[in-house]
Amino acid sequence: MIFRQITHDDLGCASYLIGDEDAGVAAVVDPKLDIEEYLALARYMGVRIEHVLETHNHADHVSGHGRLVAATGATVHIHRDAEPDYEHEPFDDGWELALGSVTVRALHTPGHRPEHTAFALIDTARGPEPWAVLTGDTLFVGDIARPDLAVDKEEGAHGMFQSLRDKLLSLPGACEVWPGHLGGSLCGGPGMDMKVSSTIAYELAHNDLLAEDDEERFVERAIGSLAPQPPNFQAIVARNRGPLVADEVHVDALTPRQVDELRDAGALVVDVRTDLQFDDAHIPGAVCNPAVRAGFGTKLAWVAERDQPIVLVGRDDDDAVHAAHLAASVGISHIAGYLAGGMTSWREEKRPTASVERIDVARLHERIDDVQVLDVRERQEFDDGHIEGSAHVPYHDVRGVPDGLDPARPIAVICSSGQRSAVAASLLARHGAARPVHVADGGVGTWQREGWPVVTSEPQPASR
Repeated sequence: MIFRQITHDDLGCASYLIGDEDAGVAAVVDPKLDIEEYLALARYMGVRIEHVLETHNHADHVSGHGRLVAATGATVHIHRDAEPDYEHEPFDDGWELALGSVTVRALHTPGHRPEHTAFALIDTARGPEPWAVLTGDTLFVGDIARPDLAVDKEEGAHGMFQSLRDKLLSLPGACEVWPGHLGGSLCGGPGMDMKVSSTIAYELAHNDLLAEDDEERFVERAIGSLAPQPPNFQAIVARNRGPLVADEVHVDALTPRQVDELRDAGALVVDVRTDLQFDDAHIPGAVCNPAVRAGFGTKLAWVAERDQPIVLVGRDDDDAVHAAHLAASVGISHIAGYLAGGMTSWREEKRPTASVERIDVARLHERIDDVQVLDVRERQEFDDGHIEGSAHVPYHDVRGVPDGLDPARPIAVICSSGQRSAVAASLLARHGAARPVHVADGGVGTWQREGWPVVTSEPQPASR
């Protein structure tokens, strides 16, 4: 039997190559946009990719099903309720697909989306019971999927409760759990683990929500701390349901002069180098979003306007082209180009640069009476504990200098680690703040661990 998990680390997505080496046949489950790894593995193992299985219409990333069909001639299978506009073979609950001695059984598990389906895997050469289940966006390691991306959140949570109880948790305790997402994905909650797999028995014993056997309490808890919905998720669903697309990512090289002209015409310049490099020197008006940090694509989708051209600036050409591929994975394809030669070429022409002051948490404590503090974490994080007197705007909602803050005075931007604050500090500068200060190498948790005081807020009512 062939079984390989392939991850897209920037988005926290997991896909799978499964099949039978002796029979020479394989399937890809929930493919990511870049398909080269599946093709390379299939060649290495001597199998043909004949099937593509989708657990659902994904809302957080663009599927590679169109590219796989073009490259291999594979058939796409998805639950009947998905109703995509591309050629496919629909299936219903209980459908089975034979891949040599491997049987894939569809377990319809609505909740995250109405069409959502998990796939139980049976190695008939060893035994009749499922040894693993690909849970997609229903059950994660340490958490469950969010229920609010396709239907009313309460309706979705009720569906999730029933799918877990009636389908997944009735599988053998030794059955391995292989999820569609790992920690960091916006499709789950704060309990999601970076661990790549688990078992039904272990999740029953240690996944807190699975211990809740009252359906109404389960629903209340499942919707009680939902994070903001993934940016442009409706557009991504539409792309994944629409006609198959096999286009490759193409991005043009630009001279510094062309970058300047595009910037003046309204393009968003996104600097994909490290935040340390950005703070030192960057193109004025650029937004900091390091491609070496997880979540680049998601952050880009938050800060870029839907139809706004984007110019990428990296350390070098490879850096920028890699960022363009990450952008395509979240449906952002309006890339006007990248600065050829990276930031070095800009500086070689002696074009103007800007910088952002960078301090650590200890230095912030020393200057706390002289700066304004802007906390850019999510609302729940802020309510759980923040520096007294902090203003609060999540980083993805910074559209100007927040009310109550003086744009002429230093604004120290803080999060939990220095990553979101890097993006927010650059947005503040872009929107006219004269002296943004990037609090790096730590955040509010660091402040608290040093014994310096934090205050809590009354939780805000959940939006419906």
